[in-house]
Amino acid sequence: MKRALLCHAAALAMAALWTALPAQWNVPSAIAQNASTQHAKGQNAPAPGAAQRVKIDSDDIGGVVTGPHGPEAGVWVIAETHDLPTRYAKMVVTDDQGRFVVPDLPKAKYQVWVRGYGLVDSQKIDATPGQHLSLAALPAPNDAAAAQYYPAIYWFAMLKIPDKDQFGGKSGIPENVTQADWLTTIKNQACVGCHQLGQLATRTIPAGLGTFKSGEDAWMRRVQAGQASPLMVNPLAGKLGGVPFKYFGDWTDRIAKGELPFAKPPRPQGVERNIVVTTWDWSDEKHYLHDLISSDKRNPTVDANGPVYGSPEYATDHLPVLDPKTSKVTYTTPPEGPDVPEALGPGHAAIEKPLAASAYWGMEKIWDTKFDNHNDMFDSKGRVWMTGTNHAPGTPAFCRKGSDNPYAKAFPIDSNERQLAVYDPKTQKFTFIDTCFGTHHLQFGFDKDDTLWVSGSGPVAGWLDTKVFDETGSAEKAQGWAPFVLDTNGNGKLDDYTEPGKPIDPTKDARIAGSGPYAVMPNPVDGSVWYTVNVFAGRPGILRFDPKTKLSEFYAVPMPGFGPRGGDIDSKGVVWVSLASGHVGSFDRSKCKGPLNGPKATGDQCPEGWTFYKYPGPGFQGIGDNSAEASYYTWVDQHDAVGLGKDVPISTANENDGFAALVDGKMVMLRVPYPLGFYAKGLDARIDDPNAGWKGRGLWSSEGDRTPWLKEGGKGSLPLAVHIQVRPDPLAH
Repeated sequence: MKRALLCHAAALAMAALWTALPAQWNVPSAIAQNASTQHAKGQNAPAPGAAQRVKIDSDDIGGVVTGPHGPEAGVWVIAETHDLPTRYAKMVVTDDQGRFVVPDLPKAKYQVWVRGYGLVDSQKIDATPGQHLSLAALPAPNDAAAAQYYPAIYWFAMLKIPDKDQFGGKSGIPENVTQADWLTTIKNQACVGCHQLGQLATRTIPAGLGTFKSGEDAWMRRVQAGQASPLMVNPLAGKLGGVPFKYFGDWTDRIAKGELPFAKPPRPQGVERNIVVTTWDWSDEKHYLHDLISSDKRNPTVDANGPVYGSPEYATDHLPVLDPKTSKVTYTTPPEGPDVPEALGPGHAAIEKPLAASAYWGMEKIWDTKFDNHNDMFDSKGRVWMTGTNHAPGTPAFCRKGSDNPYAKAFPIDSNERQLAVYDPKTQKFTFIDTCFGTHHLQFGFDKDDTLWVSGSGPVAGWLDTKVFDETGSAEKAQGWAPFVLDTNGNGKLDDYTEPGKPIDPTKDARIAGSGPYAVMPNPVDGSVWYTVNVFAGRPGILRFDPKTKLSEFYAVPMPGFGPRGGDIDSKGVVWVSLASGHVGSFDRSKCKGPLNGPKATGDQCPEGWTFYKYPGPGFQGIGDNSAEASYYTWVDQHDAVGLGKDVPISTANENDGFAALVDGKMVMLRVPYPLGFYAKGLDARIDDPNAGWKGRGLWSSEGDRTPWLKEGGKGSLPLAVHIQVRPDPLAH
């Protein structure tokens, strides 16, 4: 009776707290403090002998987790410390007998607790490495309490999507917008392209925004706040005619009235129980990290055991560097480029003055970058190559019409907003490289010249021969570019071409245009370079560029797939792409049956090359079989650097609090359970010691949500660097 009353009180406390400001992320621990009194005293705790039987080393914490009905399988044990130079946490999953081992902990004092589906957080226990623990899991008092720990996708899937009969000019939705366009905008262009939706902070309305007549009004006000408000307002109010505000308002109104997710997440199974997640705080409370880099994709032993480098994109010019061995964070700041004016910044995603006050930062301008570092890559020498801004918009004379440069003669370029830089950790010096074409993502080719290929280059393929640059120091001599031209006359060579939008001429080729390349993927098999293209405008798909012939091939994404974003390529030349349809799509050119050039090869020539794999998690109701997952990027592990196998594609699972790996045709979730709200924009992997088994390899990523204060912990939370390892079993140490 006493326990029932206690659970009822906890449920009432939760209902009150979780409808307050989103910053009230301390609710799980509050629930535990209120509801775990009897568990803390030992009721239902495992016998001490059971914990002692778990084998550990002096730098491990191990033991057993038990609930009211016995061992708790598939729940997380989290160990966290503030004793190191930055906050550090390590998380593991219990086996089928509730046993756990948190391995390889730095010497420090830790707080350890249990988190899992169907539970609320247990009371935090003080512990040190070398200690055995008997931990008591705390069942959730009701479904509402349990749901607060669900990944965001379970709440996001409650959002209603307009029925197909609402499109085609039959409602307030603009006539040219399809249901696929709607989902693409919401899931990977405007909304979940920058933020997770569905965590506590977004499924509720912050009290600091004010009082509103309806959820629709609240959302119209919400998207006006912040440094990048036009990127929220314009797609929702402009492209989609303002209609989404009604649907988002209905979503948060229903949740405020107590509606809960219609599906429940399964606990980790199989290999998902073998993962070890380590997180470090880095950067600061006002700035976010777009990405990080740990090694050279072509040889993941580069920079073994070394520091990882963060890319702050539009947030700041102070680039964080984490040393995983010491948990120390330092910063490297590029000097201003040769022609960077004071007025330049804070990047194209930000505005100088917010349209309306943020519930967290008011009217403060919190992003201040000039360098605009979007993406980094290691080369074979351990140098870090970066996309970053060197000067005001414009290009050098050799890029423009009238230049003797052969590339400019063929296709002059007058404007460019982001260029390249390289940082040498040995000398701690930056070198700026002026490019005629723009830059966004970048990847090294597999050729002898270490050619660096970029996206964000607009109507052209752009590259830098880094061998020539190292030998001459000349950006002009080292770079080249070419327009994207389809071989529509089918003769196998580059000819005069028609311009975009013009009818096909049987005697000419055809240049294509759109919003240009987004992801860039050099093919290790034949030297071709692949891109995702037209992510934001134009017909979306993937594009193959042949550096030898300078000819391109375009392949549109067929249904049921749509909305490509980031992608990568495997060692066999198969392209893998994150799709707004809730799939990872693969394209295998070797499966194509028809001709790949000629007048009909304009995008629909190889539907048989595509295969689609649905992401985990529930889908939106009423629109057929789907996943509400909104993956930002897919990376392929060509060298088994993570431990799941060679050529395993791994996608950011931005609504699932982690990553989704496709292993032998099945999705494996690599979830970051704490803090809730994890969202990534990129990933890579590194092999620190090829002879050390699982301990010598692992996936690296950075939290990439542009608003890190929206995750568990609220305002004051810092971005995270994340390392994920895969053990052979849950007790390996």
